[in-house]
Amino acid sequence: MSVPIQGALVMQLIQLHRFIFFPRSIISTMVLEKTQVIDGRDHLLGRLASIVAKELLAGQKVVIVRCDEMVVSGSLVRNRVKYAQFRKKRMNTNPSRGPFHFKSPALMVWRTIRGMVHQKTARGQEALSRLSTFDGIPSPYDKQKCVVVPAALRSVRIKPGRNVTVLGTLADSVGWKHKELLGRLESKRKADSKEYYEQKKAKAALRKKAEEAAAGELAKVNEVLAASGY
Repeated sequence: MSVPIQGALVMQLIQLHRFIFFPRSIISTMVLEKTQVIDGRDHLLGRLASIVAKELLAGQKVVIVRCDEMVVSGSLVRNRVKYAQFRKKRMNTNPSRGPFHFKSPALMVWRTIRGMVHQKTARGQEALSRLSTFDGIPSPYDKQKCVVVPAALRSVRIKPGRNVTVLGTLADSVGWKHKELLGRLESKRKADSKEYYEQKKAKAALRKKAEEAAAGELAKVNEVLAASGY
């Protein structure tokens, strides 16, 4: 009789341990809260989407910029045929109820990731709310550090010489109307970024020159700082 009693006691202790140390509120705050900004340029759509979907489900907030420069494998002709077949899929009696076929590259990426997070559940909807996708690099993300995902880069995953289709080119060929506008905005952003970088280099050169000029005067101070571990 002692064995079942001990087993029941152990189960109660395990349940109590879970209740005390791992409440739902703590589990929900264990993930990284800082938003990651991913530069989508030259990334493969499917591979990047699968990695981002897993991060979203884990609680990470993700922003993907330059979705218009992401790529899918295959030639433009092949991908246009696949998109034409995709557009035929609709509700027979009332097409206004969906499915909806997006033409914007950012929404194409968003829809691809939506299909990977089980979005008809509460967990999937919460994961999807942590995702933002953009064509180009709008403010304030043009002033923030962007990262890449090496496991999804075209240069890593596809053999040189293979056909790829840029998502912006595909979208433009199926009716997206903002390619020219986005090109103008991106040209302006790159010009502003280049001007800022030149000013930054000039400031760094002046600082280095000033440090070299004051090196003799600061020798004793540097010795004291070095002895203190600085």
